Amino acid sequence: MIQFLKKTILLFFFFWACQTKAQFQNGIFGKDPIVNLENFQEQRVYFGFFLGFNSFDYKIDYKTAGPDIETKKTTGFNVGIVGDLRLQQYINLRFEPGLYYSKRDLRYPGFENQVDALREVNSTYIHFPLLVKLSSLRAGNIRPYVLGGLSATLNLSSNQKAQDDNKEQNFRVKSWTTNYELGLGIDIFSEYFIFSPSIRGVFGLGDELVRDKDPNSPWTSNIESIKNRAILINFTFH
Repeated sequence: MIQFLKKTILLFFFFWACQTKAQFQNGIFGKDPIVNLENFQEQRVYFGFFLGFNSFDYKIDYKTAGPDIETKKTTGFNVGIVGDLRLQQYINLRFEPGLYYSKRDLRYPGFENQVDALREVNSTYIHFPLLVKLSSLRAGNIRPYVLGGLSATLNLSSNQKAQDDNKEQNFRVKSWTTNYELGLGIDIFSEYFIFSPSIRGVFGLGDELVRDKDPNSPWTSNIESIKNRAILINFTFH
């Protein structure tokens, strides 16, 4: 399913790029561009949606030094909506709830068999970021910006309440986590909509690991904390 969605996004951008190539050359990045949607961002409130990709990782701190747990990252998929509230000419408050799919493989050192050494962490997140967007002066039909803020994340695949733990091959984390986020992007004003590619880092604030019942568990006993780390690449349309 995720592979299908990725291919759909890539196909969408390919056709969109082909259809708007002339417009971008002559109307947006030309020497004397026609100013598109000149008063759009003067609205008090406006909405949009985003599609994108993610790469989730873990920052793992240990109680004692030793071999580290290896994390293998994969590329996930994002989709969501955007609500934008203009506070001032260059300052906006944004709420960007979205659905995020990701997968990580944790490989534990010291085990001889694959079953005990490998933990596949499939995550389905509902992500609730509240961000402040600081925009620069608009130059023709482009406007760079930076943004940052706080977010709360609900992990629908956390297994927090499951009775089985790593002894039964069940890796568990907390359902809710909090994060801070920092990023940058650019608003590109076309004739009919605003296209905003952006990249953002997500940094977990608290430990999200649920320990095994055995206090000497080889999977959790030496871990001080596990915190989410992620890179988000979103393509937003207003």
